[in-house]
Amino acid sequence: MTIFTSFNCVLNAFNSFTKIVNMKKSIILYIIGSLLGLTLIAQTPEIGQLAPEIKLETPDGDTIKLSDLRGKLVLIDFWASWCAPCRRENPNLVGAYQHFKDTEFKNGEGFVILSVSLDLKREHWIKAIEDDKLNWPYNVSDLKGWRSEAAKEYGVNMIPSSFLVNANGIIIDKNLRGDKLESALKKHRVWKLWR
Repeated sequence: MTIFTSFNCVLNAFNSFTKIVNMKKSIILYIIGSLLGLTLIAQTPEIGQLAPEIKLETPDGDTIKLSDLRGKLVLIDFWASWCAPCRRENPNLVGAYQHFKDTEFKNGEGFVILSVSLDLKREHWIKAIEDDKLNWPYNVSDLKGWRSEAAKEYGVNMIPSSFLVNANGIIIDKNLRGDKLESALKKHRVWKLWR
């Protein structure tokens, strides 16, 4: 019995030690993630859910809220000037915006893009807007990079990342790039015989 009892004591001590080590690892990972601006527990909003509010400033200092765009079909696009895949995707966004901005949709009048930049430097952000011809009025950022409140709220852990929101603020599609964006917009538009 004494060997068995001793073994149980050692096993219990080992289990307690393992729990402490695992807890320390979790705490260390959380601290490192927080310092890097990573959100380790964020949930990405799902299709069918109300899109979380976004309230950020334009390059001119005006405040734009997602809720101000109700009534329109809105593509929320998370990007940054330093993100090569984002910059390669921007011509598709420009084309979609030009083609669909005045279109009537099943649940929305017109199409707009709310570009949420994860840049840190204002001058890089503004130059990328100009260089990529992102000529829509809703370019916003808090210039906090990955620490952006909007990115955290949407669970964004990679860019480009996008959410298509209907006129009532409900997410109807996600991560639309290239031809997928155009297909989604065509799917939601009102077809008219005289167009």
